[in-house]
Amino acid sequence: MNTSIHASGHPGHPPRLFNKNLVLLILLQGIFLTNNVTFIAINGLVGLSLSNAAWMATLPVMGYVVGGALSTAIVARSQKKFGRKKSFQLGLVVAIFSSLLCGYAAVTKNFWLLTAGTFIAGYYSANGQLYRFAAAELTHISLRDKAVSWVLAGGILGAVIGPNLAVWTRNIFETQFLGAYLTLSIAGVIGLCVMHFIHFPDEVTVKKELPPPRHLSEILMQPVFLVAVIGSALGYGVMNLLMAATPLAMQVCGMPFSETALVLEWHVIGMFAPGFFTGSLIKRFGVLPIMSVGVLLNFVCIAIALSGTDLTQFVISLFLLGVGWNFLFTGSTTLAISAYRPEEKDKAQGAINFFVFSTMAITSFSSGALVTTQGWELLNFGSIVPVALIGCALIWLVIKRRSPTKPSRSH
Repeated sequence: MNTSIHASGHPGHPPRLFNKNLVLLILLQGIFLTNNVTFIAINGLVGLSLSNAAWMATLPVMGYVVGGALSTAIVARSQKKFGRKKSFQLGLVVAIFSSLLCGYAAVTKNFWLLTAGTFIAGYYSANGQLYRFAAAELTHISLRDKAVSWVLAGGILGAVIGPNLAVWTRNIFETQFLGAYLTLSIAGVIGLCVMHFIHFPDEVTVKKELPPPRHLSEILMQPVFLVAVIGSALGYGVMNLLMAATPLAMQVCGMPFSETALVLEWHVIGMFAPGFFTGSLIKRFGVLPIMSVGVLLNFVCIAIALSGTDLTQFVISLFLLGVGWNFLFTGSTTLAISAYRPEEKDKAQGAINFFVFSTMAITSFSSGALVTTQGWELLNFGSIVPVALIGCALIWLVIKRRSPTKPSRSH
């Protein structure tokens, strides 16, 4: 049974991409990324001001993604039991609470409470990561690539609002960045109001004549799904490794926070602005070529980062890192959607997000430790390995598809 909403208009007319539900989900993606980007921009700096050792600075950022990793299974179960809407609403409630808790931790100068607050916020992050999958259910099945791409493009709001929010609210109160945490809690309330007006399609009703859902291991062993996991997890990991370290690296270089915010703004613009056309590029050229361009852009980003530490080099390298991530992540999501049946979506989406968050947890911790002990240059050299692994995975999938063996059920 197909769960996509066939927004096809009148008979004989081509299906329409946009409808009220999809537009509101795009707005929610913007709110989600405002939270995400602001947390990345300030938690490392707040952590550095509260921690006893510099290498501990990004532990609050790591808490955010570890919380997300450990929440993926819980979120998958809540989505299955309560449906998309109620599960997403619960995520927004957690976002409000965790933002307030982090603000209180900053006021009381409690490093471990700050880390606990970001850990709890990981539940909201695990919810928000499913917005892109939900997008495919809110329009015609033939337009799901574009729907995923446009919902990811909603993150452009976070690109503009997040870094500037951190700058505007930094010194509103005596405690630095307290205003940012309080504003994020208000954003969560706005998100709850927006979510109230979204209608998600009914859950799948499995007909008796359909085969039973496959075991997760069977889904994971499909080449197309394996590459989707590698592209999502390592692509996100490299992006997170360099992005989380950037505020600390720029502070070491003596740059003001306003310049750090500018770099992060252009980075997140690079992450989500291509969403306006990535889906169309995938339709025209295919998913693997677009992912390959993403790999190439990651290599160019690393090369520019290694060439120096001027503001211009930070801006250009982080912008290209964002664009490369978009091509890899949108492509990986498209691959993943093609590799499971509707009744398998909760376990499959939960699995791919678990790998993403687990990789992000490792890179969040290692970014702070490496940049404060080994430096920005070594951090970038280390990024070459996972980017190369993604490239090898894409080549492997191309070879598998050209081999005369039995083709995969996915396309």
